Amino acid sequence: MRPIRAASLGTATALVALLACAPVVSATAADADPAPKKDRGQVIVLTGRLAEQSRFPVNPGGAPAQGDRTVFRSVLFDQDGNEVGETGGTCTTTRVANGGAEECVVTYVLPGGQLTVQGMVFGHLVPGPPPSFDNAITGGTGKYDRARGSVHADTIATGTRRFTIDLQR
Repeated sequence: MRPIRAASLGTATALVALLACAPVVSATAADADPAPKKDRGQVIVLTGRLAEQSRFPVNPGGAPAQGDRTVFRSVLFDQDGNEVGETGGTCTTTRVANGGAEECVVTYVLPGGQLTVQGMVFGHLVPGPPPSFDNAITGGTGKYDRARGSVHADTIATGTRRFTIDLQR
């Protein structure tokens, strides 16, 4: 009887080992894809054309100063040239030395919701085209609810910027 018990025990042990290893293999395969598809990021590339801009200097007619404010609105276009929304915001100068720095708060109004963005722009007082910048996405509404990520902006012509929105949800 012992040989039959030993054989049964060996078969049972092999079956338990096989079943115990199956979830490990599945978990390893799942780890190769760390984010579920619905949580993956999205990159949106838009062109913004300045539509309105007002400046509110602390020293009208004088040198730039801490506290100078700019309010603006741009129309947004997709890569096919279709108008898809607008952006508006304010920037306040926080430093005038070393090319200047300003803190900006901007809202992007897009189909299905809005994105809120905030951050610093450095070198806005340097002559020439406005500098590139990266700002943080701080939230959103609608299909952008709980959005995070960043916006990179490059000046591509006078009054025109390319916005690359790296959206994480």
